[in-house]
Amino acid sequence: MASAAASCLFCKIIKGEIPSLKILETELSYAFMDINPLAKGHSLIIPKFHAEKLHEVPDESLADVMPIAKKIALAIGSPDYNILQNNGAIAHQVVKHVHFHVIPKPAESDKEGLVIGWPQQKLTQEQLQEELSKITAGLTNPRL
Repeated sequence: MASAAASCLFCKIIKGEIPSLKILETELSYAFMDINPLAKGHSLIIPKFHAEKLHEVPDESLADVMPIAKKIALAIGSPDYNILQNNGAIAHQVVKHVHFHVIPKPAESDKEGLVIGWPQQKLTQEQLQEELSKITAGLTNPRL
C-alpha cells in the first residue's frame, strides 16, 4: 500500500512529478500559484514535510512559511488579503497536505477573493471563562 506522501498531490508537485507555477522554494517550503484561484495572485505555500494537519508539522517548517506568506502578500500588491489554512474535511480542507493560501481581496465585493460568513456566538463571561480554562489546561499537555 502506498504511503500518503507517495500519493499526495502536493508532494508530487514538490518532487516535480506534477507541474506547477513556482513562485519560490526554500529548503522547507514550496510556494506556487493556485490553479483555481479565488482572485488574481491567489497563491499556495506548502511545507515540504508531509502532514495532513497543522499540529503535525514541525515548528521549524511552520516558522519558514509565514515569512514567505508575508513576501508573497507584499509582492501581490493588494493592500487587503487573507492568509487561510484549513484542517480537516469539515473545515474545508480539500488536499490532505497542510497548505496556506494567500488570497488577495482587491475590492469590497463578493465577486473576487475569499468570501466568508462569520457567525459569531454570544457567550457569557462565565462561558468564555470555561473555554479559557479548557484551553489553558490543554496547553499543559506534554505532547505540545
